[in-house]
Amino acid sequence: MNISKNEQRVLHALAQGGLIKVIKDDKNHILEADCITRDGWFLTDCTIEVFKKLRKRRFIRSRAGAPYRITREGLVAVRAELFQR
Repeated sequence: MNISKNEQRVLHALAQGGLIKVIKDDKNHILEADCITRDGWFLTDCTIEVFKKLRKRRFIRSRAGAPYRITREGLVAVRAELFQR
């Protein structure tokens, strides 16, 4: 499956224990998506477009209003690399 470099970086950060927090407006539309690594750093590669692509492909998922995490499909899709920085 073709995954862009930014999508790959976000998936790799999520696979290591990161999460994506979203900010919504009054109509429940997503305004902003912030990817936070397990160390607490913000990943700037995570844009709204990348977030929507990952969610559409079911690589990330939110359960019961919690932040978005990687799914099994996302773990399969991510390429294994030692260090993605």
